Amino acid sequence: MSNEVFKTFMEFLNQHGGLLFALLGAALATALPGIGSARGIGLVGQSASGVITEDPDKFGKSIILDVLPGTQGLYGFVITLMILTKIGILGGSTPDLGTGFFIFMGSLPIALVGWKSAIAQGKTAAASTSILAKRPEHVMKGVIYAVMVETYALLAFVISLFVVLNL
Repeated sequence: MSNEVFKTFMEFLNQHGGLLFALLGAALATALPGIGSARGIGLVGQSASGVITEDPDKFGKSIILDVLPGTQGLYGFVITLMILTKIGILGGSTPDLGTGFFIFMGSLPIALVGWKSAIAQGKTAAASTSILAKRPEHVMKGVIYAVMVETYALLAFVISLFVVLNL
């Protein structure tokens, strides 16, 4: 790469890099937990559908298990709204390169942990539908198993929240 191209790239990065990094962080904070939540909810829905086929009265209890993996997508969405507010898209100011990179790094906890924990929570909640099928009076034990996975998504959300709030 020639010196001129490198210089032009660095000028572009200095001028627009903060916004690009911040927008990348916002995109990841929404997309990855959203993908994980959709997959987790789908897993539970598939499993719960079998239970409902046998006993339609268990639909209400199955919904409790089905919505649990969706919270990670909501956490990512909240972080994205906060980022967009901070960077001028929804009313803040355009970040410099350092601030944009800081926002990007701050979005990674909820992006990555939200993505993977939503899928893990979906698998746990899907397995818990067997409790609902065989011993519906004990379904809350399955909910507790699934909520234990939620703990790590919540911790990641809090970390991302603190980073974005402290800009």
